[in-house]
Amino acid sequence: MTNQDHLFSYQAPSSGVYSVDNAVILAAGEASRFAPLSFEKPKPMFEVRGEILIDRMIRQLKEAGISQIYVVVGYMSEDFDYLKDIDGVEVIFNPAYADMNNFASLYAVADKLANSYICSADQYYTENIFASKVSAPYCSAVRSPEPGGERILVIDGVLEEVGVVESNLRLQGPIFLNEAYSTRLTEILADAYADPACAHFLWDELLAAHLDEFKLQVKIYEPGVIYEFNYLNDLRCFDTDFFENVDSTILDNICNTLQCKRDDISGVYPFETGLSNLSVLFEVGENMYVYRHPGAGTNEIIDRANEARALELAKELGLDSTYLFADPQVGWKISTFVDGCVPFDYENPEQVEKALSLVRKLHTSGVSLPVTFDYLALADEMEKVLNEQGWTWPQEFDALRHDILCLDKLMEQDRTEPVFCHNDFYGPNILVTDDDMQLIDWEYAGMCDYANDLGSFIAQGSGYDVEQTIKMLPLYYGRIPSPEEVRHVLGAVGLVGYFWFVWSQYKASLGNPMDEWARIWFDAAQTFSKAAFVYYQE
Repeated sequence: MTNQDHLFSYQAPSSGVYSVDNAVILAAGEASRFAPLSFEKPKPMFEVRGEILIDRMIRQLKEAGISQIYVVVGYMSEDFDYLKDIDGVEVIFNPAYADMNNFASLYAVADKLANSYICSADQYYTENIFASKVSAPYCSAVRSPEPGGERILVIDGVLEEVGVVESNLRLQGPIFLNEAYSTRLTEILADAYADPACAHFLWDELLAAHLDEFKLQVKIYEPGVIYEFNYLNDLRCFDTDFFENVDSTILDNICNTLQCKRDDISGVYPFETGLSNLSVLFEVGENMYVYRHPGAGTNEIIDRANEARALELAKELGLDSTYLFADPQVGWKISTFVDGCVPFDYENPEQVEKALSLVRKLHTSGVSLPVTFDYLALADEMEKVLNEQGWTWPQEFDALRHDILCLDKLMEQDRTEPVFCHNDFYGPNILVTDDDMQLIDWEYAGMCDYANDLGSFIAQGSGYDVEQTIKMLPLYYGRIPSPEEVRHVLGAVGLVGYFWFVWSQYKASLGNPMDEWARIWFDAAQTFSKAAFVYYQE
């Protein structure tokens, strides 16, 4: 389902009688809108009013006489393994769950579709709305006076006689397709699966695009029968004891850090920020906070104890006042939320100068960490892991890798003593308000070449070309840089771009592709390494 209203029509077909062959339960999604609890387990695995969501749906299906049930999983698939022991339940993994929307989950069981129910695992039915025999293919809809929510239905044909008001009827609940419709839907799913442009589609959006081929009745349910919990606050309203009863280390972390009770936590919503981790915004009293959860694979390359120490030092230096606490083992973090921020603008000279002055303050602070940060050593470790997996690199990668290794040797003659560096210094990690600027997210902080931070600033989406980069450098140095400094920084942009590109491939291997950023980093590595070579040859 989608949060965006979308008008389309369903028409009623002639009736028949169909014996239900099976049911498909779609349970592969990451449920990002259900953060932070979805960081710990899949949404269908949460207990609501004393019963696990997916267990309840399976029970209702079986009680209705549907003996064959297929559960399609993806995110945290191992949490569903116990379902394999239930008679008549088959668990099927969707390998494309992270790359495609839920139509790929339905495609994973396309050969099972016949006279089938198709259900969403995160729904709760207060009464059993399933049946072993169905009079006609249909979709379920819920009367809702509230704006927004799921797709709006416009009813054509016989249902106009019952006076349905199109603005208050929303697509929600199971859909039943007969075997003929399932066969046609399978063809549509196969076409979408082969078309990269369709990766973002929901399965019912594909159905809606072909409604002239699917004449479906609409079964209308009054409020109070079908519930779908898109956000954590939706579930808390339905089950007022949920927060108190749910097994959640994350909630315990928040309460212990802020010295509050679970009931004090409100306004919980996903927070779209950063590339490495998962974050959620929440309120306690009148204050707003951000809970940061380590993303997949990050703890393998990030020293969380070092990060915690770096955060403490950054706060002492006045560079990051948002920091409250970071767990040095697991890697979760709580920070205060800074309201009124605007995106960092690389084209704003005042903002650029201020940001560079902050990182200059860091480099000249005299503060040190016990950990060094080596972009190429970390890239090499990730490359080895990927090569062992048989990872397919872009055609130009080997040549780029060769150039970067040669460049690193040339840069050695210009390197100075290592200093305290941020190592992920770029726009999204620079908080900008009307009267302040701060550096956040110190995961990669360590002792290394100062130019690495300048390289990160340029390589990670600045949009600067080589000429613009050179013009920017006096803002950092407070003077005209020497030719040796210029070539050194250009080389650092290439090295940093290379590291982040390798990191993007590592993240992709974990099911988290970031193709747009990968291209940005690859281009920076190529462009600036070539420019640096020219300067080193002069």
